[in-house]
Parts: sequence; structure tokens; C-alpha cells
Amino acid sequence: MTKKNDQIDDNQFEQLSAEDQQALLEKYDIESNTRNVNGIMKKVIYVGLLLFSLFQLYTVVFGLFPAQIQRTVHLGFGLTFIFLLFPAIRKTKKDTIPFYDYILALLSIVVGSYWLINYERLVQSLGRLETMDFYIGLLATILVLEAARRAVGLPITIIASLFLLYAYFGPYMPDFMAHRGQSVDNIVNLMFYSTDGILGTPLSVSATFIFVFLLFGAFLVKTGVGQYFNDLAVAIAGKLIGGPAKVAIFSSALQGTISGSSVANVVTSGAYTIPMMKKLGYKKEFAGAVEAAASTGGQLMPPIMGAAAFLMVEFIGRGITYWDIAKAAAIPALLYFTGIWIMTHFEAKRLGLRGLSDEELPNRKEVLMKIYLLIPIMLIIVLMLVGIPVMHSALYGILACILVGMFNKETRLGFADILDALVDGAKTALGVVAATACAGIIVGVVVKTGLGLSLANSLVKLAGGSILLTLFFVMIASLILGMGAPTTANYVITSTIAAPAIIALLAPDVPQSAVPIVVLLSAHFFVFYFGIIADITPPVALAAFAASGISGGDPIKTGVDSAKLAIAAFIIPYMIVFSPALLMIDVTIIQIIWVVFTAIMGMIAIGAGVIGFWYRKLMIVERLVVIAAGLAMIYPESFSDAIGLIVFFAMWALQIYTKNKGNVPKVIVS
Repeated sequence: MTKKNDQIDDNQFEQLSAEDQQALLEKYDIESNTRNVNGIMKKVIYVGLLLFSLFQLYTVVFGLFPAQIQRTVHLGFGLTFIFLLFPAIRKTKKDTIPFYDYILALLSIVVGSYWLINYERLVQSLGRLETMDFYIGLLATILVLEAARRAVGLPITIIASLFLLYAYFGPYMPDFMAHRGQSVDNIVNLMFYSTDGILGTPLSVSATFIFVFLLFGAFLVKTGVGQYFNDLAVAIAGKLIGGPAKVAIFSSALQGTISGSSVANVVTSGAYTIPMMKKLGYKKEFAGAVEAAASTGGQLMPPIMGAAAFLMVEFIGRGITYWDIAKAAAIPALLYFTGIWIMTHFEAKRLGLRGLSDEELPNRKEVLMKIYLLIPIMLIIVLMLVGIPVMHSALYGILACILVGMFNKETRLGFADILDALVDGAKTALGVVAATACAGIIVGVVVKTGLGLSLANSLVKLAGGSILLTLFFVMIASLILGMGAPTTANYVITSTIAAPAIIALLAPDVPQSAVPIVVLLSAHFFVFYFGIIADITPPVALAAFAASGISGGDPIKTGVDSAKLAIAAFIIPYMIVFSPALLMIDVTIIQIIWVVFTAIMGMIAIGAGVIGFWYRKLMIVERLVVIAAGLAMIYPESFSDAIGLIVFFAMWALQIYTKNKGNVPKVIVS
């Protein structure tokens, strides 16, 4: 922004200080609650994290090591620095490292190097473990559980521990869950000496795709693109009705491309947008809710989505690429943010809120002159589109960030900045390492015991074979898991346990290898969506709670408002299942246009009904009618679309005709 507008930002809109932002992150985002040590250990940790990033970049450039070595070294780096940086108790002193964490860090190094040192022997042993192998595998499992507790949270540790107990006590389980049981030796072998447990697919994705994209995000931040997103959003949307809320939506959608955390997204962009919304008349809770809902959708926004999207590539298989996932996510993401945009628009009209004045806007010419900051993101899109491997695309994106950063006078990158970005990226990856390793425990047990198939069959039976009831039960399970587990772990659990139930109903009696890709994507996107929006679903709505920390509003009310604003997110997964044209697979352009058109019309109707305002205040009966019309248009049937559109345009005509009549409530003007 210009100097003039920097002054407006600081004074008129009362932005949060960097210290306040960090305090909010530490309170609501466990991955940000790290130690701040000084002296020699600060330098040791800095160099260690730098080596972590350099190791990962080396494998991107020169090729991956054998799976067990690649993943254990990645795991060893992650565990070591989790124990050095994350305190055992959150509220303990953060300027010193207790002796027991040094011991745990050293044990983590042993675990991380064990496969590297003993690779030939372990490969040739064919699963026969020596005594030392057993104890190292047991130690690795315990360290992963404790690291996940510190860096991710207690819920995922409890869930993984319960799965381990289930693997051992299988014969004593209820009939529909019973299995023959596994010995401790077999469990340890599965967890650390196979590629189905801790060293399984989730950690593999972390050690390859996710890490390099986290590095890309760290380099984007160094180029100043985060602030540029805010400036660009204000320049484009600031003057519109209720401009600050639309700025929040636009900015958060862009911020989501560099942040996989809903809470981090809230704090980063919310510190800028929430004070702006409050200043121009939005209630505290609504201002926080707009930011929370928009920030949570960042993980749904292509081209760079949350870590779970990379896992989806591996879990679905069948030649699916990350670009296929990003392309399929494009229309649902558009509908998600369109829904929030529509509802904030109607709320702004209801309250008579203005947009920003010319004096409050940044200099548009200056903003547009910095459009080159988006080159790295555009480059990644083009590279993936032409078939360049994902990791190489991210690597070229990092190089583009360095080149672009050299031309930005305000944040010109030097050698020290490049090193800092490498360290920041590695530090950001620590929580992902813990989450994916712990999720591997769950996947390993599910695969070994056949629990996924048992629970899927039970879920279908409970729903009486009804696809709608099955989807409802899966939605509830995903939301509950999402309240206690990060998106990555949530997706791993639901995709292995709940998604098969959806697939079984959409493609009955079809072998897994023959299930249509569109069916697989529909099922996986369903659980993916609900795992993400758990961040704004009360009572545990961390993104909404973080937003309330900025707005000063009531956390629960903010959560309720954010869930209401994001009502599209509760509808879109059902639309994906019943109308897979949204995923742009095996459909014509005409079909896509029609589905998107009716969906947007449906969003407008539902938004007006939920807010209670269209061109004028809506009466209760009118609200119910337009919501019903909206749902009819969203449901993918020609007959329901026709009925919905007829009712929609009839209500629209009624609104136009009566908006200035004396017999209807008039707009409340602030």
C-alpha cells in the first residue's frame, strides 16, 4: 500500500500487532505453540531445520531414496525438532529445553537413522525381527504418539492409541468388529518395518509432495505476497457494498494458496480485515464469522490446496494426478466462496453498509504494478497443466519466488532471507510430519484388520441402504473427527473407514479396481469437505474462536454465524455426490454451465432466505419459500431445477415489485 494507506491501516482500522497475532496463533493453533530458545541451541535448531529442507530439496532434484530410508529420515528430522521445539505441557516455560527432551531428541535421531544404517539386513530379513529391531520399532511408535500429542493435539493420539489396542484385542471386540488379533511383535513389525504403518502412504506424501509445497509457501511469504493479497483484495472489492467483508473473502481465498491452516489464515488476513469490517458497521460476531468461514475455505481453493488433497492423490490411485484433484475442486470451491459472498452481500444490504471510500483504498495503479508477485503461483498452474511432475513444479515455483523477490523493493530477498525461508518451511512441516506418521498407525491397523470394510458395511446397514442417510452419518462422523483431529488425519481416517461406504452404494458389486473415477472422487471429496469445515462447526470451531479473539465477539456466536455463512459447504458435498458434473469429469461444457448456473441461483435463494433480506426484508413465509426453491435448484434433477427456477424468478419479480411499497418492511439504513 501507499504510505497514506499504511496510516489508515494502523490507526483507522486498529490492526492487531504482530505480538497479538502470535499470541492468538499459540492459543488456537497448536502447531504455532513452540519454544523460543536462545544461545547455542537456537543456532543448532536453525541449522538442523535448514538441513531438513536441504535434504528434502536434494531428493526432489536427484531422486528419492528407497521408501523406508526416505520416510524414516524425514520422520527422524520431524521427531527430533518436535521434541526440541514443542513443550510437553503447553503453558510451561518456552525459553529452555528440559533434559528429557534432549533425550527424546537423541532417541529420535536413532529411530530416524535406523533404516539408513540397517537397510540391507532389514530388507533381507523378510519381517523376522531381532531383539534390537523390536525395541527400535516399539520406541518409534511411542515417539510418534508423543510427538503427535505435542504438535497436533491429544485427540489424534487417543484415536491412534485406541486403534493399536483394537489391533491387539481384536478377538474380544463385538462381532461386527472382531478379528483374530495381532501380537505385539506383529504390531511393531507392521508399524515400523512395513510400508503400511507409520512409514505408510500418509508419511510418504509428507516426505515428498507436502514438504516441497510448504517450502513454496514459505518462500511466497518472504516475497511479500501475503500483504499483496490484502492490497489486491481491497483494490478489487473494497468499493462494493459491504466492501470490507468481500475483501475478507477475496483475501482469504488467496491466502489459502499459501497457508494450509484455517487458524493461521484467520490470523494472517483477519488481523487486517476484521477491524475494517467492525469500523464500517458489521457486528463483532458477524465480522469474525466472515473471516473464519472464508479462511477455512482456503484449503479447498486450487491450485494449492490443503495437505489432505495430496493424500487424496495417493489414496485414490488409478493414475490420478494432483492436477486432476485441483481441477475437480475448482467448481466446488467457486460455489463455496460464492455462497459466502452472496450472504455477506445480503447482510450488507440489510444493514445499509457502504463500501470503502476512495481515500481508504490503496493506489490501484501501484497494486497492479506488483502483479508480478503472482508469477510463481501462475507458473505452478501452467507447469502442472502441461504435465510437469508436482514436486518439480513446486521446485520451479520456489526458484520463481527467489527471482520475483529480488525485484520487490519492499521485501527484496537476500541470501539470509532464502535461508530463513528454508528454515520456516521445515518448521511448518513438523506438525504435518507428526500428523501423517500418527495417521499411518490408524491406516496400518485398518488395512491389517479389515476394519474399514467392516465399518463401511455396518454404516450402510445402519442407514438401511439409503445413500442419503449414509451420507448424513458420514457427515456427522467427519465433523466429530474434525473437531479433534487436523484435516490431514481426519481425511485419512474417514477415507479409509467412511468413504468405502459411499463407494459401495454408488457402485454396488463393482470391484475396487473397476469403480469409476468419478465415484471415487465424489466419495473422497465428500469426507474431505466435512473434515475441513469442522473448523467452523460449533462447539469446537477453532477458526471461529481465533476470529473472535480478533473481533472481541462471543466465540460460540461467531461459530454459529460462521457455520451459517458457510452453509454452502454443508450442501456442496451432497451436490458432488448427486451431481458429479461439478467435478468436470466425463461431462460436456453445456452440462457444466447448467449445473453451475442452477447451483448459483440456488445459493442466491438460500442466502436470501438465511439472511432474511433480498431487495427488501423477507417475511418468514417468503424465507421458507426461497430456501425451498434454492434447495430444489441445487438438487440435480431437471424437474426440481425447473420448479426451483420458476419459484425463484416469481419471488424475484415479487421483490422488485414490492421493494418500495408501503406494505412491506423497508431496509434498515444505518
